[in-house]
Amino acid sequence: MTNKTELEAAIETPDAGRRNLLKLAGVSSATIAAASLVAAPAMAKAKSLNLTDEWDKTFEKSDAVDHKKVTFANRYGITLAGDLYIPKERAGDKLPALAVAGPFGAVKEQSAGLYAQTMAERGFVTVAFDPSFVGESQGADMSVASPDINTEDFMAAVDFLGLHEAVDQERIGIIGICGFGGMALNAVAADKRVKAVATASMYDMSRVMAKGYYDAMTPEQRAEALKNMSYQRWEDAKSGEAALAGGLPDTLEGIDDPVITMYYGYYKTDRGYHPRSVNSNAGWTVTNPLSFMNMPLLTYVDEISPRPMLLIAGSEAHSKYFSDDAYASAADPKELMIIDGADHCDLYDQVDIIPFDKLQSFFDKNLA
Repeated sequence: MTNKTELEAAIETPDAGRRNLLKLAGVSSATIAAASLVAAPAMAKAKSLNLTDEWDKTFEKSDAVDHKKVTFANRYGITLAGDLYIPKERAGDKLPALAVAGPFGAVKEQSAGLYAQTMAERGFVTVAFDPSFVGESQGADMSVASPDINTEDFMAAVDFLGLHEAVDQERIGIIGICGFGGMALNAVAADKRVKAVATASMYDMSRVMAKGYYDAMTPEQRAEALKNMSYQRWEDAKSGEAALAGGLPDTLEGIDDPVITMYYGYYKTDRGYHPRSVNSNAGWTVTNPLSFMNMPLLTYVDEISPRPMLLIAGSEAHSKYFSDDAYASAADPKELMIIDGADHCDLYDQVDIIPFDKLQSFFDKNLA
């Protein structure tokens, strides 16, 4: 393409790589020519559960925990697939528990599983789960997300944990990573069973889809994006397939954007690639942002109080402003922990950078 649309021209900046970032989140999909779109699976095709028994995680299996594949249903009737981790060394008393999900477009075999297994090593019953429509979980096989349904997915995980024989119902917390950090905060604001919440490299997906990165999208650009996605629905309905916006490049040849390079280094290499991950493969559908653009996730973040909140972000992360602003909007007790020198993806899997000691002390105190 030689001519940029108004939206592409407005958001293309060298410092943050906004155009490419928006594409990763599914935001710029409305501006991509139809010729560049890839066909997705049939729109209304229900996906049956087909759980693998092999250890196919991006991290090594721990000898200190028991692992089991589990399923549970959310209140929309979608069955979610999860990995349950329980400390091997445990007394007969019931334990505190954590539900873990994220990043946005990732699967439980990636970052969420690493967090869950590590926290199980530290004495918690944990479940890392695939959200609806992703990974091994059920749903229309479309590579889509929903601020409402994915918030409910966290609540369903709390349902599951609270009924498990090894778990103390009154000692349940949540960890949300990247885009599921925003979903975690939204869930905890409503679900008063959750006693504490922590996020890492948090994204507010509704904000970034509605307003663009750094809120740079104008009302006119927003209207144009919504118009393009609205008309794309007819194209999808006519073909019986949902068009995909496209994901990360297959190579970094000719690409010098540091943020794209950062994401590529996790999702497209042996470090973090997974065959079921949306971000490791063809990306979200073109129309994915529609449900996010009119539903601000963090409207009621202050209602998490008086339960404690811990927000963790890297000092060099392009996404840091989401955690800064969530912290400013939240009521006490709250804590913002900035990891000096860390970028966004460092908090996905770099165990020497992720503050697991802090996470343990935070939940030990607040799930006591």
